[in-house]
Amino acid sequence: MTITIDAPLDMHLHLREGDMLRLVAPFSARHCAGAVIMPNLVDPIDSFEKLFRYRSEILAACQDHCFEPYMTLFFRAYRRKELELLKDHIIGIKLYPAGITTQSENGVKDFDAIEETLSLMQQMKIPLLVHGESNGFVLDREREFLVTYREIAESFPSLHIIMEHITTADAVAFLDEFENVSATITLHHLMITLDNVIGDLMQPDLFCKPVAKTPRDREALRQAVFGGHKKIMFGSDSAPHPRHKKECIGCAAGVFSAPVAVELLVQLFDEEGCLENLPDFISANARQRYGITPPQKQITLSRTPWQVPDDHGGVRSFYAGKTINWSVV
Repeated sequence: MTITIDAPLDMHLHLREGDMLRLVAPFSARHCAGAVIMPNLVDPIDSFEKLFRYRSEILAACQDHCFEPYMTLFFRAYRRKELELLKDHIIGIKLYPAGITTQSENGVKDFDAIEETLSLMQQMKIPLLVHGESNGFVLDREREFLVTYREIAESFPSLHIIMEHITTADAVAFLDEFENVSATITLHHLMITLDNVIGDLMQPDLFCKPVAKTPRDREALRQAVFGGHKKIMFGSDSAPHPRHKKECIGCAAGVFSAPVAVELLVQLFDEEGCLENLPDFISANARQRYGITPPQKQITLSRTPWQVPDDHGGVRSFYAGKTINWSVV
């Protein structure tokens, strides 16, 4: 049995920089026609010069593949002239609450001070991508941030808001309240709960932000995704870290899923008996919600098992050492 997918897309991807970028970018580029690139580098991508330098580095790392990096800017107070210069070269602007995740120290501290930039984005039809967590108790952070999502969605009804990597049943329910709100869901949040991370021995490779939640939350995500919800897009949130950053005191947050994402998604949809809904989740929904036309690219997978390597150049991937039942032809 085989399945062919037109223009797979990853709508939330971390490629890092330098040697790490050169190592991990080809894992996404070999299968995906394009990906939305996160801007939270050590020096955040928040200017014309930084954006084009970073895009050039990504294209150089992916030169052997047909791959479109959809670039984003790190949220700050932008002037109209800046956005007029940049709007045709970005897919959106990514908002991080300050300090909420990796390299987000320069994120938003005062949400009352962002309305001018949001107004410009709405006028110019620039989507707003959001890491939606408060600074509260870790399991409540996403639910608490729904208040902020509601305020933005009501105040800016023509602004396309993407709730990134949602993990809760509450977020899934919220998605249907506003036409201008979309969401991405990761592979790993479809598969794991907090019990997988800390229920027995701590599993640092499964620690991410937002943290995996409860079985009830996971089931809500799975029902929405496998049921073919048209406002939900695949975003891996693949976030590599070297071993010394994962196996240490103060473990870094991030799950590196790029080497296995497409194959495991096919396996999941196959197991659920809904392979017909996979193309929408991994491509068509994103094309419709963002209004993009990705490069022409097809991948075909067959039901052929393979074992995931334990290591990828010093970075351990999701599902390392385990067998996946589907492989790319």
